[in-house]
Amino acid sequence: MRAVSVVSFSDTDPLSGLSLADVPRHEAPKNWRWIRVKAAGLNHHDLWSLRGVGLSIDALPMILGCEAAGVDEETGDEVIIHSVIADPHATGDETTDPNRSLLSERHPGTFAEFVAVPSRNLIPKPQWLSWQQAASLPVAWLTAYRMLQTKSGLQPGDTVLVQGAAGGVASAAIAIGKAAGYRVWATSRSEQRRDYAASLGADGVFEVGARLPERVDAVIETVGEATWAHSLKALKPGGTVVVSGATTGANPPADLARVFFLQLNIHGSTMGTLEEFHGLLELLQRTGLRPNIGMEVPLEQALQAFEAMHSGTLLGKAVLTLD
Repeated sequence: MRAVSVVSFSDTDPLSGLSLADVPRHEAPKNWRWIRVKAAGLNHHDLWSLRGVGLSIDALPMILGCEAAGVDEETGDEVIIHSVIADPHATGDETTDPNRSLLSERHPGTFAEFVAVPSRNLIPKPQWLSWQQAASLPVAWLTAYRMLQTKSGLQPGDTVLVQGAAGGVASAAIAIGKAAGYRVWATSRSEQRRDYAASLGADGVFEVGARLPERVDAVIETVGEATWAHSLKALKPGGTVVVSGATTGANPPADLARVFFLQLNIHGSTMGTLEEFHGLLELLQRTGLRPNIGMEVPLEQALQAFEAMHSGTLLGKAVLTLD
């Protein structure tokens, strides 16, 4: 089967480790199902994998890709793949399972004609979603949904600040936040990206670190060191910052005096549960919101999509399609 894999690591030239080749199907574990992939979403996780983050040399070559939508070979059902692979004996919130992983970490990923996943990770694909839209949901969109709807404590009418407006999770948070009834503000260093945030529904857009008209109820934080101080200063007393990433560094100054004096809440968040995935789908159906597809290319042109993400020119979701 055709597949896009990482075959070597490089921090300075990550795309040099990308390979498109025919590979054999591996043996799937018990109670896993083979899915014929129709569309697969590209994420920054895939770029980190090319740098060797979360993978060892012993795991190479590894098929990349964390999310997809396709057809169950056994039943013929159209499905979306929930990307969190938990211990089959784990109960409760699968994102807190210490043995959890994502596809393309311990198990071959979705950038291939076929991918094997646990049967419990299959969600029926609604007919009102295209293959490309469905494949865009399991990582960034589900992460943003959990941050906003489970972790933030926001109520309709509250104000949320989204840092780094054009990132995958951040742009999804803008769209979801607006659909959920929040007042959404967003930041970016780029005027083009601020304009993009406004097109997604942001009520206000600002340069990174700018003084805001007023303090906010919650901050969605995926940037890290470059925006952390601003995120804390932007919060009302008792406000909440929800963190799911740190693309500019993971060791910002803590500013503990501000945290305890203003009784700020800091919540970590990773991916989302099956229950939250169904909640995301319900929100999309109810509001008519859909993921914004910024680039769609066939699997054979995966390098083009990786280049767009690596260069920072990508606005919207990049999706790989298969016949």
